Amino acid sequence: MRNPFPGMNPYLEDPSLWEEVHHELASQLARQLNRELPPNYFASIETRVYMESAEIERQIKPDVLISKPASPRVASAAATALADAPTHIELRVLDPIREPSVHIFAGRGRNRLLVAVIELLSPTNKTPNAVGRAQYLEKQQQVLHSTAHLMEIDLLHYGVHTVFLPREAILADGAWDYLVVLHEAGWGGVRGDVWRVALAQRLPRVRVPLLAGDGAVAVDLQDALDRVYEEGRFDRKVDYTQPPPAPLSEEQQAWVQQVLQSANLSP
Repeated sequence: MRNPFPGMNPYLEDPSLWEEVHHELASQLARQLNRELPPNYFASIETRVYMESAEIERQIKPDVLISKPASPRVASAAATALADAPTHIELRVLDPIREPSVHIFAGRGRNRLLVAVIELLSPTNKTPNAVGRAQYLEKQQQVLHSTAHLMEIDLLHYGVHTVFLPREAILADGAWDYLVVLHEAGWGGVRGDVWRVALAQRLPRVRVPLLAGDGAVAVDLQDALDRVYEEGRFDRKVDYTQPPPAPLSEEQQAWVQQVLQSANLSP
């Protein structure tokens, strides 16, 4: 079944689904780019791996600490006394968090040159005091001061502002639900192109610059998202009987219900 929404599906913002959406969308973008890039370029998936603490609000697989008195052990025949019972501690180890991004390279092998980085923001990137946020912001600054272009795609309503352009500067031209921002290498300072997207709008076709003299390629975000939804059978994974997980206005919630009713998905 196709994505019932003309643009971003707000139900895909559910933290329990987003990890899969994130991985599949990065893969779709890489495949799309590899169909469009000049012969001396290629796109690949790079993965950032880290461990997050249990206190992170949107951590899906929390670390569990269990502390309980230990059961006294039966003494061996040779023992003359029982030891005092200790407290037994069991740690359930967290699965590492893996966040993919799309990197565009020119050349091949060890002589390849990083040309552009496309980042899809995750819930942890937008959570204050999260390890994932600190690591993401560090990488953001590294790319901004490098010879590579940086594109950031934010398809999440919740969390703190994270893209490199200040929220106040973007708000000067109107509100948005979703954002795509681009910083071209060599621009210097806080400069960027912005695509603002409302909930009811189609996700944009965005320009990804290449090396000087090679122009740019276009990436169709809506096509990539729709393929993720259909090929991943997210119509089976989303519960449309519940309100959307994204914090929406009453007007937006009413619009969502209209879309679901038109698609025969509303109870």
